Amino acid sequence: MDNMEPLPEAPAAEHKISLVTPIRAAIRIRRRIRKFKTSHLTLDLSGRRPLDNTKSCLFRRQLSTEQSVYRTTSFDTPKFFKFDTPTLEQVSISNLKRKKKRRKSRVVLYPGNSKKYLPVEQKSKAKRCLILLVGIICFQILNAIENLDDNVLKYELDGLEKTMHREIFGQKIAIDGIIDLLKDYLATHCHNKPLVISMNGPSGVGKSHMGRILARHFRSVMDNDFVMQYYVMHNCPKDSDIEACKNNMITLISDMVTRAEIEEKIPVFIFDELEHMPLPLLDMLQSYFYLNQNNEFLNAIYILISNIGGKEVTKFILQNSSSNVLDMQQELQSIIQSSLKNHHGIWDIAEIVPFTLLEKSHIAHCFLDELLREGFYPDNNNIEILTGQLKYYTAEDKQYSITGCKQVVAKVNLLHPYT
Repeated sequence: MDNMEPLPEAPAAEHKISLVTPIRAAIRIRRRIRKFKTSHLTLDLSGRRPLDNTKSCLFRRQLSTEQSVYRTTSFDTPKFFKFDTPTLEQVSISNLKRKKKRRKSRVVLYPGNSKKYLPVEQKSKAKRCLILLVGIICFQILNAIENLDDNVLKYELDGLEKTMHREIFGQKIAIDGIIDLLKDYLATHCHNKPLVISMNGPSGVGKSHMGRILARHFRSVMDNDFVMQYYVMHNCPKDSDIEACKNNMITLISDMVTRAEIEEKIPVFIFDELEHMPLPLLDMLQSYFYLNQNNEFLNAIYILISNIGGKEVTKFILQNSSSNVLDMQQELQSIIQSSLKNHHGIWDIAEIVPFTLLEKSHIAHCFLDELLREGFYPDNNNIEILTGQLKYYTAEDKQYSITGCKQVVAKVNLLHPYT
């Protein structure tokens, strides 16, 4: 062991020098790069020149201390060296992302001692104008309805209806139909066609009496010049006078319509016994019912009274005596309409109002009314005797008068002592 020679130490020193020199060179290179990086970073972020030597030294010392502290605190997350420096656009984008994240994470909190109010809605002026326009339209509609009522009140149709129910018996449905047609037509003065009402049914059921009531009423609410009552057998009894009757009728209708238009009134023409009117007069009268006429001829009421269709109505009533008369109105109108078409085309645009047969109780009312008119005491026994003197149709448990109330006046006149 003592004879062993010691190893030479010179090669170890040389190896140690060879390891230290490259480390120092790497440190110096790293420091230069860091100095260059910090100088360029301050220039990029602030837009100014790099600091002078003294200030740069202080800045480098502060930066090195901060880095050392950062390294000691965040040793978990390894940092990698990169030579690229962040640009201004990248920094601004990262700041925006951070702001968005902060905005999303923020929660709006209301203080506990304050009230929460909803946002106030701004009222539109157009909505106010729309409400005003709707109000004006509603006011105009109400005013128009009141004007229509005023126009109807001028003719006093309520009084006419009461008179009809008081003087005509057993024809309630016909009375209601006539009043409805008159109210609808007389509600305004301007029309596109004249009103044509046709009263049809057997003899003695009240058609002519209805015509007299209408003439009397409209003469009372208007002047006598605006109502014409025409009886065919009286005004034109001979066939040789047809041409003169035709010219006379044309003159009467034209003059009356012209004067009524000036005073804004609607004339009423009542033609009775129309089944005896000659065909030339029917053709002339039909010409006034067309739509392509002057305005004054469109504002008129024509009442046509005839016994045409009376036999069909009598047969239908006797066959359906157990049914309700109101349910049979449409069927009655169609039966009468077919009979009228075979006679003449003047009834094509007419409103058909059928008059039905009168029962025995209705004849008793006719006798009572006539006795009161003539000044007799209304004795029930006397009325039953007079009612039993007439002839009747018998259908099931009902009795219908054959002649209606036509013989009532003659029977009451026999009660006078001087007759």
